Amino acid sequence: MKKRLAVAFTGPSNSGKTTLILKVARKLIHEHGLQVAIVKNDPKDKAQFDVPGKDSYKFSDTGAEVIVTSPTRTTYFSKRHKELDELIALFGEFDVLLVEGLKNLPLPRISIFRGSIDTDYFPYMNALAVDDTIDTARYTVPAGIDLLDLNNPDQVIGWILDNAKVLE
Repeated sequence: MKKRLAVAFTGPSNSGKTTLILKVARKLIHEHGLQVAIVKNDPKDKAQFDVPGKDSYKFSDTGAEVIVTSPTRTTYFSKRHKELDELIALFGEFDVLLVEGLKNLPLPRISIFRGSIDTDYFPYMNALAVDDTIDTARYTVPAGIDLLDLNNPDQVIGWILDNAKVLE
């Protein structure tokens, strides 16, 4: 794969976004041999990245941009909002970018629901991934929105490879 692709996932809390992204990422990496990058939005600023008292926490707490590198990982701590193109630049090389959240980004979007569908998401989605807890016949899904099986990551990957945005 020469081109870099990007797609976003959205949906309410506990809908299965993270679980689906993990399944898709593992398959893309281990079965398709692709390099995957993931951006997770934390709109409520609840994510915890480090432990108070440790050096990386102290450095980040100053407000500085901090990179911690080790033989097995590099972690970037930032106190500033980054636009999508800045995040992409931080990743360097990758084949597929999976974004969780950030529903206003100009990316093809898979919305994920269990139990019921929030129709307010319709304007933001290109595909709808649901499980058998949802009877899609009860909803008027707009034309042009593809229906995907939330429990079929291969189907979701096929959709991504056919519909993701090609990045420059």
